[in-house]
Amino acid sequence: MTDLSWLTAQPIAHRGYHDMNRTVWENTLSAFSRAAEAGFAIECDLHYAADSVPVVFHDDGLKRLCGVEGDVREKTAGELGMLAVGGTADRVPTLGALLRLVRGRVPIVLELKGREGDDEGFAAAVLEALEDYSGPVALMSFDPWLLKDLRALGTTLPLGLTAEGARPEQVAQHEKAMAFGLDFMSFYYGDLPNGFVEAARARGMKIITWTVRDRAAMAHSYANADQITFEGFDPRESLDRPESLIA
Repeated sequence: MTDLSWLTAQPIAHRGYHDMNRTVWENTLSAFSRAAEAGFAIECDLHYAADSVPVVFHDDGLKRLCGVEGDVREKTAGELGMLAVGGTADRVPTLGALLRLVRGRVPIVLELKGREGDDEGFAAAVLEALEDYSGPVALMSFDPWLLKDLRALGTTLPLGLTAEGARPEQVAQHEKAMAFGLDFMSFYYGDLPNGFVEAARARGMKIITWTVRDRAAMAHSYANADQITFEGFDPRESLDRPESLIA
């Protein structure tokens, strides 16, 4: 099994180390710089801009983060790069800009946000952007077709399933995704423990959790998984915990 000790060596800052969008906004270069300086790994979201460039953005629409109407996928990376995030000096960054900023200082976990039937070329564009990057990177998605595309393209980067739910019909969908030969899971902490994840851990698979926002969720995660994806607090100051789980 792939050695993913680097993935679980330190807490993972959800959409970067932002301050809940008060002054430092999610998925911005400011949030990523703050995470790298603190020594946290970075989780962030990727969409596919109209000119086939992967951009770092969570929502389908632009209103919440940029205050304008529109679909992120109907804008080019250049057009998105002119939009202020939260009225700050930060603009919507490309994946390339994120990689140039981080320069391998901390691990990056990239979540691809898919749209079924509208993702042709997305996986390939992400892998192309990562081709010359030497830092630790993992890729994940809720969307099995993107995981399938990434695997079919022959990537050697770690692939993971972003998931929630433990009902039988949900587990059946998770198992279908796992058939692509995945390396880790990012699971909703509130759905742990469950037999599906416990079986994966017994096989040696690394499990990270999302999204941890307080001490109770952090403690629950460390009891049932290998590392947290967090926001809204500093996990270094919040809990007595095994030192092996946090740098």
